[in-house]
Amino acid sequence: MRKIVLILAVCTSARLYAQPIQDNSFLVEEAYNQTPGVVQHIQTFSRSTKANDWVYSFTQEWPAPGLKHQLSYTLLLQQSGGERGIGDVALNYRYQWIGSGDTRLAVSPRVSVLLPSGDEKRGFGEGAAGLQVMLPVSTVLTPSVVAHWNAGATWFRDDNRSLTLANSVVWLARPRVNALVETVWTRTDAGGAHDNALVVSPGVRWSYDFPSGLQIVPGIAVPLGVGPHHDDPAVFLYLSFEHPFRKE
Repeated sequence: MRKIVLILAVCTSARLYAQPIQDNSFLVEEAYNQTPGVVQHIQTFSRSTKANDWVYSFTQEWPAPGLKHQLSYTLLLQQSGGERGIGDVALNYRYQWIGSGDTRLAVSPRVSVLLPSGDEKRGFGEGAAGLQVMLPVSTVLTPSVVAHWNAGATWFRDDNRSLTLANSVVWLARPRVNALVETVWTRTDAGGAHDNALVVSPGVRWSYDFPSGLQIVPGIAVPLGVGPHHDDPAVFLYLSFEHPFRKE
């Protein structure tokens, strides 16, 4: 993923029931597949603080049909250089290999097919089909601290490729309020040129839980570039709706 993203949050008043906030990191992927009978809708929105460029994403995650297998897709809408357009589409499959959201350790490898739906000439896509593999690992370090680790690679048909290493540390400050720090390193090779990008992103997320099983999780972060990209900070907004779609 070339740039990193943001969201709009909605707050609703109701009688609230505390549920743990678990699969709601921003830039780093957790190793927790969707619970059977529960679907998650994730929106992010990221805007550069220097330029009027932004990226909006929508992801929907479904159990297929149980915990072991998960299917999802990601859609992008971008603005760059004053122009607006759709980005490349990702179709994702993730396998719950080890553990779950209820265990100390969880591992859930993912493979994604990237479809060239964006207009490469306008800067909204790679212009070629691609394949991405990712290995998310999640571990509970203490009752109030959880860490997530990612290692992945992306290849495109035109021989462009990238490597990603990422980590997030989440502090469960309150049952419905978490603070997190995410670090993402990406190396991109394209057309014989190499680029290394390092982003450190502090943020906070909180939840609204309802008797129906609906959980709404807004969040906000400030991704900060380190090194060559230090002069391109961004604002990142996150919003997740997770709810049952059938009784188990």
